[in-house]
Amino acid sequence: MRAAALYTSMMAPPKWIRPQLSKLTARAPSGPQWIHEIKLDGYRMAARIEGGAVHLLTRSGLDWTNKYPSTASALEKLKVKSAYLDGELCGVRPDGVTAFDLIQQSSDSGGDGLVYFVFDLLELDGDNLMAQPLIDRKKRLAVLLKSPPAGVVFNDHQTGDGEAFRRAACQHGLEGVVSKRADRPYLPDDRSAWVKTKCLNRAEFVIVGWTDPEGSRPFLGALLLGYYDNDRRLLYAGRVGTGMSQKTLALLQRQLKPLAVKTMPLAVPPPKETRFGGRLALSRVHWVRPELVAEITYLSWADDGLLRHTVFIGLREDKPASEVRRERPV
Repeated sequence: MRAAALYTSMMAPPKWIRPQLSKLTARAPSGPQWIHEIKLDGYRMAARIEGGAVHLLTRSGLDWTNKYPSTASALEKLKVKSAYLDGELCGVRPDGVTAFDLIQQSSDSGGDGLVYFVFDLLELDGDNLMAQPLIDRKKRLAVLLKSPPAGVVFNDHQTGDGEAFRRAACQHGLEGVVSKRADRPYLPDDRSAWVKTKCLNRAEFVIVGWTDPEGSRPFLGALLLGYYDNDRRLLYAGRVGTGMSQKTLALLQRQLKPLAVKTMPLAVPPPKETRFGGRLALSRVHWVRPELVAEITYLSWADDGLLRHTVFIGLREDKPASEVRRERPV
């Protein structure tokens, strides 16, 4: 659905708006038409408020209000008749840096301690703001969140040299920045006006199987990863075996076992030998239905098309496996 179909005035916010997306670039842009925000490390989340009732909606439109009641209760305190907010739900370390593993830990307790960073305002008290320039939407959002309830934060922005801002973000251990055209309306699904630049190589991959553990390692060895190409083929991307505590290994095993299948889901079998990493014994691989999405960091893509030096960050419950593609900076 394009934004133009939603630009007419409304008495209530839409039930759900497909989020505006971003594309990966090698360098952050600069110029007066761009603003720059810290790239947050959490779940993309919309908040729909109407008549005091709050609904938290994922990037695919799932209602996660009951999963994060603390955030919903905080948003109920906003003095609005109706509103539609776009933001990111995050766990925050003591140094102020968002961390994906914290949101997963907090999910078990109803989201206590999480922070909802709001970066866009699409509807307010019956006014549809989607056609307005981003900078105007953010000005109205700043006023709305001048004294926000605990657990809700206005995600501010900077102007000027985007690369300088990205370098500063990297020096502070942040994931990267998102640069946005200040003069553009909100366009669902569009990637032309928002770009992201990262400090680390980090991306999402589909889990296609796991290997048996070796030595004293419990539960499972490594996760086999894949991604979909433009022809909807599921291609092998490599393995990840580090970054997982025993608790995480046990959780992964519990979630993967019900998905086990005898037939390999990949379009092409993974190589048994690679330049980087040990030999992969296919007889010890347990294939699964490609439903779970893992977020990992990695050093680089090797010449053989496989990932190097991977580290597991966490599972992404907010992104369908069918949407996972290999990101290539432009």
